Amino acid sequence: MTAAAATTRAGQAPAGHRAGGAGPFSRYERMVAWRYLRSRRKETVISVIAGISFLGIMLGVATLIVVMAVMNGFRAELLTRILGVNGHLIIQPVDQPLDDYAEVSQRIAGVPGVRYAIPLIEGQVLAQGNIGSGAGSLVRGIRGEDLAKLDIVAKNIKEGTLDGFDQSGGVAVGKRMAENLGLVLGDTVTLISPDGDVTPMGTTPRMKGYPVVAIFEVGMSDYDATILYMPFPEAQLYFNQEGRAQSIEVYLDNPDRVDAMRQPIEEAAQRQIYITDWRQRNQTFFSALQVERNVMFMILTLIVLVAALNIISGLVMLVKDKGRDIAILRTMGATRGAILRIFLMTGATIGVTGTIAGVILGIIVCLNIESIRQFFSWLSGTVLFNPELYFLSKLPAKMEFNETLSVILMALVLSFLATIFPAWRAARLDPVEALRYE
Repeated sequence: MTAAAATTRAGQAPAGHRAGGAGPFSRYERMVAWRYLRSRRKETVISVIAGISFLGIMLGVATLIVVMAVMNGFRAELLTRILGVNGHLIIQPVDQPLDDYAEVSQRIAGVPGVRYAIPLIEGQVLAQGNIGSGAGSLVRGIRGEDLAKLDIVAKNIKEGTLDGFDQSGGVAVGKRMAENLGLVLGDTVTLISPDGDVTPMGTTPRMKGYPVVAIFEVGMSDYDATILYMPFPEAQLYFNQEGRAQSIEVYLDNPDRVDAMRQPIEEAAQRQIYITDWRQRNQTFFSALQVERNVMFMILTLIVLVAALNIISGLVMLVKDKGRDIAILRTMGATRGAILRIFLMTGATIGVTGTIAGVILGIIVCLNIESIRQFFSWLSGTVLFNPELYFLSKLPAKMEFNETLSVILMALVLSFLATIFPAWRAARLDPVEALRYE
């Protein structure tokens, strides 16, 4: 049954009257567009193409939202952990040793916008425990009061305590390091440093054992497996830095204001210093992450583009199949604009509904991303998103409104653009040619 006949049988005005008197996107045009979307036995191929287009747009939008959210979450989690353990600005002495570290850190801590300034001593050592041949470790000598300020460490103590850390004579190790070396609370970890005592026979490695007084887990496997915190006085003795610090790490209220804070901090230091910030120290890593994010967006956009091309092919076939209906509508008074709008609505409906379904699916996946990861890990019997490779212990997802909006707009624009050519072709159809062989 044609759309015009259906309208007349429904007891409404003839198609010519409706097309001539009704405005754009009238009820009549919407009804015809809806009828063309409905599946009929003889139009199975067209319905299948429309369904594939819908699924393509839905999956494309959902995939884009999920991938972008995971990459945003990955960056945000890494940034939180990196800046939670490392300072936003690192101050190092230039002309003389940093033996006035207490006074300098106190003056810098008083600068507006500075959260706190922490003197540090760092050194690479070989850590040995109860099992294995040892592992490389980064020792960070820090005062107990300053370690308590690092919330990402102090609030994630799994075993032991940091109370009386300066007087404990022990160390705090990461959970993965404890597991790799077979250490539990109270065990002794032996540290071996090449910078040891100077003897007539040369420099001998320094070897000393420390009890494990605390085990922490910051959630970043690289840090949990390598970082070891030692009381500041012990680190001074161990690394031959008596009475001095190697650097001062400055934590700001806003990490993005590092450039604006350089001059006030230099003035507060009242001595020659060299300043580096977190962006310089992690520039390669975060630049590579940004490039990967942009490339993934462009690649996954092709999924939506392919779905939009399916809309074109489906509508072109629909126009060819409905040539007789279009000719009858034109002879009854339907304008070219009405025909154009009918097919625009037909194709746009696929794009809009596919986009909405994709957004809903993407949000559901993002909210349950860790559970989905665990399910597929169980199903496949392998570890997906291995912490040893991806630094984080769980899969993060963080949706950003502007980014999600850009995905939605991109999908809608591609869908609308895909309908223009078939709709224009339908509007340009000559009724005489369409009815000649009927």
